[in-house]
Amino acid sequence: MGKVATGQQIIKWFEQFAPKHLAMDGDPIGLHVGTLNKKVNKVMVTLDVLENVVDEAIEQNVDLIIAHHPLLFKPLKQVSPDQEKGRIVQKLLAHDIAVYAAHTNLDVAEGGVNDAMTMALGLKPDSVLVETGKETLYKLAVYVPKTHEDTVREALGNAGAGHIGEYSHCMFQTAGTGSFKPLEGSTPYLGSHGEIEYVEEVKIETIVTESTSHSVMEAMKDAHPYEEVAYDLYKLENEGPSYGIGRLATLEEPMTLKEFAEHVKTSFQVPALRAVGDMEKVVKKVAVLGGDGNKYISVAKKKGADVFITGDLYFHVAHDALGMGLNVIDPGHHVEKVMKEVVSEYLKRTFDKHSITTEVIESNAHTEPFQFL
Repeated sequence: MGKVATGQQIIKWFEQFAPKHLAMDGDPIGLHVGTLNKKVNKVMVTLDVLENVVDEAIEQNVDLIIAHHPLLFKPLKQVSPDQEKGRIVQKLLAHDIAVYAAHTNLDVAEGGVNDAMTMALGLKPDSVLVETGKETLYKLAVYVPKTHEDTVREALGNAGAGHIGEYSHCMFQTAGTGSFKPLEGSTPYLGSHGEIEYVEEVKIETIVTESTSHSVMEAMKDAHPYEEVAYDLYKLENEGPSYGIGRLATLEEPMTLKEFAEHVKTSFQVPALRAVGDMEKVVKKVAVLGGDGNKYISVAKKKGADVFITGDLYFHVAHDALGMGLNVIDPGHHVEKVMKEVVSEYLKRTFDKHSITTEVIESNAHTEPFQFL
């Protein structure tokens, strides 16, 4: 029988997908309004937290909003119903709706906004556009009875442990004998109270990244038969994989800039877009960065991109792009709405895995500020 999750549980699971440490310095991510210390019957995923989104949440009896764009990007000097932000906060508090924001950490996360935008174009990301950090690596060693060696090893690999380059499930096993004495109050899988038990065990060692460590540990404990799992987890000096914002990808078949611009327009379902460059120029290598990517045009050029897809392109930056021979396509900032499906599907899978009955919905409220005439 399923159960309702708390806000704390939901955000704990969500942050395994988009860890806070991936966020850029100064980015106001996390809880903005309300409390997570409550049961959540319904979660709504949205790009923006505007007043119409909050009204929709109230109508849908939502308990928690997970947004990409922070509601309180700048601190409020006052909370007044005479101003939109004040009304939003007032409505949220009055209806006990919490708001949590995942901004640049969701941009950077594997499978997050930038990956989703790239894949929406039918492309497979090759690498990050701008490296913002490297994952910390840990060594996990867990002691498992030989009868459950395969089960635990498979659970670890499926949760993300043992990924080295283009290989997964990389692990090392050594056999030995484990011993323990179950004390009063314990419910041992093997052995009897007060007697030392000797068991044929296997020590499984593998690599874990900081981002996957929580899900790996959870999977390990779920798959392990013992009431108390014996394991070691320690930090390594090995250099971990890099992470960052934006993605680079390669078209299977080159297109002209005009053809590719039409493809972008169709893929993101936008009524119009802006393009900079020679419409007949052939493009093959693509850089993608959701939101405002103006300061990264030089990086896109340096990384060999023929065309850079980003939003909020400034007039003079467009001139700079022309001058350096970089084609740019601006489909708008609002195309980041692809995050709604990504996050909602992740939450649904996670809830199903844990037998959680909390409902997940995507906001249908219109938050694109521009109209195309």
